[in-house]
Amino acid sequence: MESMGGKKRRPRRSFTPEFKSEIVELCRGGDSSVGQVAKDFDLTETAVRQWVVQAEREAGTRSDGLTTDER
Repeated sequence: MESMGGKKRRPRRSFTPEFKSEIVELCRGGDSSVGQVAKDFDLTETAVRQWVVQAEREAGTRSDGLTTDER
């Protein structure tokens, strides 16, 4: 199914926990914004933001959702 913009949907990709962790650390480093990191690695900004939020939950610095163990 095509979106209204005429672009085809990108097939769903999966990433290792190690890769996600590296991306989160790049975002936390402060040298690049989430948007820039996403662009540099051809990721969606939404996915990267979700990874950052989940990492904060895992670390205990955020309590607005479930950790991986709680799921």
